[in-house]
Amino acid sequence: MLSGKNILLGVTGGIAAYKTSFLVRLLIKAGASVKVVMTQSASSFVTPLTLSTLSKNPVVLDFVNDEDGSLSWNNHVELGLWADLMIVAPATANTLSKMANGTCDNLLLATYLSAKCPVYFAPAMDLDMYKHPSTKATFDKLAAFGNIIIPAESGELASGLSGEGRMAEPPHIVEFITSYLRNGLPLQDKKVVITAGPTHEAIDPVRFLGNRSTGTMGFELAKRAAALGAKVVLISGPTVLDINDKAIELIGVVSAEEMFNTVHRYYADADIVIGAAAVADYRPKFISDQKIKKDDDNDMVIALERTKDILKSLGEIKKHQFLVGFALETQNELENAKSKLQRKNLDAIVLNSLNDEGSGFGGSTNKITFIDKNLVAKTFDVKEKSAVASDIWEEITSRLYA
Repeated sequence: MLSGKNILLGVTGGIAAYKTSFLVRLLIKAGASVKVVMTQSASSFVTPLTLSTLSKNPVVLDFVNDEDGSLSWNNHVELGLWADLMIVAPATANTLSKMANGTCDNLLLATYLSAKCPVYFAPAMDLDMYKHPSTKATFDKLAAFGNIIIPAESGELASGLSGEGRMAEPPHIVEFITSYLRNGLPLQDKKVVITAGPTHEAIDPVRFLGNRSTGTMGFELAKRAAALGAKVVLISGPTVLDINDKAIELIGVVSAEEMFNTVHRYYADADIVIGAAAVADYRPKFISDQKIKKDDDNDMVIALERTKDILKSLGEIKKHQFLVGFALETQNELENAKSKLQRKNLDAIVLNSLNDEGSGFGGSTNKITFIDKNLVAKTFDVKEKSAVASDIWEEITSRLYA
């Protein structure tokens, strides 16, 4: 949810300011670009150098920089317009009161008043200050402006008292914003299961039958689903890819049998299932428990047997699920894809043709045709697989809510 976002972090002068170093790290890890603006008093609790190093951007404290006798201006309007969202953390009672009443006596407040983006604030103050009627009035006023409060937590406070007023812990701030951003998204509260990558079918302990799938298309579909608000289970065969998103549960499998069993384990609760994996159609009928030695006088013959058809098995027990398959074809592409769609009781199928330049395994691009259960086909140009994933999800959601 935060990947690619420009986040402006405003740090004010409370003891909780030391936690902002952890917050910056978490935001960067989530894929955001972070800039920090501090009040002068905040620099008593955490150094600008620390936050500049972690954010990989200069930290600004005042309207004017004076370096080696050279003056430069920090443009608060530019900062406010750069941000996709602003977080004030910690937000002291003093700064919150100024935000609510339009007081503009430092760079942070000027930037806040210039921001056109959503503004989140994480209060941090002592117990009695947090409960004071004026603080409650401040919260209400800021909420009326459209600002979003990240509620304070309970625990030991700097005064030695224990109670409500602690700034939310950095992981909780990130979780709160992520959850808030998911509200109203097309796939909010939807459970999505996606298969990706190849399967490896063992011949002996060191050899296997496999294919050239990298899993990239399935991983991009999972990322896009999470960005649209879904909770995703990504079931992947062997791949070098990894994913870091709390909305995505990555489950690694090796064989077609493992993938079959894992998909069925999650299928009943799924709303949408996309079979993007390149599952082996055949596997060795007999697996040697020892490495097979080369025989210089004879060829090797491997007896093969069919693997279980995952998509067909899901189509046979489908109830509420929206089921999408993939078809990689080399001849009679459209006819074969439509036949697969109907035979396996799918709601849609995504056709790739190895005859199309930029399509297939191993590359960063793909060219697809999306076919729905009414056999309406829509062909897209060659695009990066991340853009292809967006196109696929747009087609799916348009049919879910039609």
